[in-house]
Amino acid sequence: MSSLTRHRRAGLLAAGGVLAAATSLVLVAVLGGAAVAPAGPNPPGNNGVVKVDGELFDTHPDNEPHVGCTFQVDFYGFDEGDLFADVTFEAHPPTGPRVVLLTDTVPIGEDDNSGGGSEAGLDAQRTYTLDLSGIEPHPIQGWHVKLTINADGSQGADVKYKVFWVSGCETPPTTTTTSTSTTSTTSTSTTSTSTTSTTMKPTTTSTSTTSTTYTPSTSVP
Repeated sequence: MSSLTRHRRAGLLAAGGVLAAATSLVLVAVLGGAAVAPAGPNPPGNNGVVKVDGELFDTHPDNEPHVGCTFQVDFYGFDEGDLFADVTFEAHPPTGPRVVLLTDTVPIGEDDNSGGGSEAGLDAQRTYTLDLSGIEPHPIQGWHVKLTINADGSQGADVKYKVFWVSGCETPPTTTTTSTSTTSTTSTSTTSTSTTSTTMKPTTTSTSTTSTTYTPSTSVP
């Protein structure tokens, strides 16, 4: 076999190998298209993120472990549909026994989870004020609270947890103010003495004396 023939045969074999490899790649791409296709909305799993937000409220997905008595719970990246989250708050050790403080139901299926845990994926916000009366707070931290979320639409585990501190819920002491008013009244009595002076005119008694002189009659004989 000539040298030229051998070179041609080697070239044909190499070309055939390249063609076979390309054909295999095409078949893999066609048959396994579902595997390499980008994931669509609402992928399977426990989708969604929950954040606790203190005042001043915003839509940023930042979690705050210390909040005031009034706070928000933000829901991000949950699946789209007629879906709801069951919300439960419990007192959590070391402050008090495990008792349920509040339950709620929040709609979370406004849109798909394409925004994920970013601000674009915000599905819902809900504001809460807990009744913590009768539970002794930590002298510095306040009340320890556990938040449990059970979300519709999750495939597999559907539970999410948050544990955080709440402060500023103390009831101010009742202050009783007694006001005593003393009124002093000074009464001045003025005695008016009225003196009436009566001048009596003297009474003049006039005595009239009549003197009668008797002249004897003279008789002439």
